[in-house]
Amino acid sequence: MTVLEKIDKLRKARGWSINNLAMEAMLTQSTLNNLYTRKNDPKISTLQAICNAFGITLSEFFAEDAEKTSALTVDERLQKKIASLSNAQKSALLEFLKTL
Repeated sequence: MTVLEKIDKLRKARGWSINNLAMEAMLTQSTLNNLYTRKNDPKISTLQAICNAFGITLSEFFAEDAEKTSALTVDERLQKKIASLSNAQKSALLEFLKTL
């Protein structure tokens, strides 16, 4: 399976469009569209941002059991995503959650 196929599989497992992935990964939609159009592998920094959006590490992305990462529960995905946030982002998230 190619890198783009793995990204696509993880993206679709979450029900995300390319635009959703771009927003979650804090990338431009054109960056992702170019990857798909040109069928290029992403730069490491781009792939790291994509993995952060999925709440997984690069090693988990390249692991043979990548299928397991797509089957994470919502709670597990939230925990992984929160763990990857900076302290400032965690504080902002906490303030947001207090408003709910």
